Amino acid sequence: MFLWFKALHIIAMVSWFAGLFYLPRLFVYHANQPSGLVHEQFVMMERKLYRYIMWPAMIVTVSFGIGLVYLEWAVLADSLWFWLKMGLVTVLIGFHLHNGHVVTNFAAGRNQRPHTFYRKYNEIPTLILLAIIVLVVIRPF
Repeated sequence: MFLWFKALHIIAMVSWFAGLFYLPRLFVYHANQPSGLVHEQFVMMERKLYRYIMWPAMIVTVSFGIGLVYLEWAVLADSLWFWLKMGLVTVLIGFHLHNGHVVTNFAAGRNQRPHTFYRKYNEIPTLILLAIIVLVVIRPF
């Protein structure tokens, strides 16, 4: 059962990260299209990606992650790498929720940030993913 939980956790995580990588990239292009037909297309793409792919993938990732923690609590409870990972997962959930705020602002025509901001913003999930992978695989602490 443990390996099934792990496999489903990883599958959902890959799906979630696909959205976390792609949605901010859409923001980069959308920032240059504040109105018109292209703007409306971006609004639809961002909304569907966020609601129908990212939210379910995040929920499944977190759910199976909780299941894995439950199954391995005795090993994980005293592991510093695990608590650092949980901190990064919390930041990632905050990033996910902030993306929803950005989607809403773009849809309402309230985006105030230039495309250059979103080019940097787009790197946040990559840095978090790298840190999480190092913590889980290398377990440096």
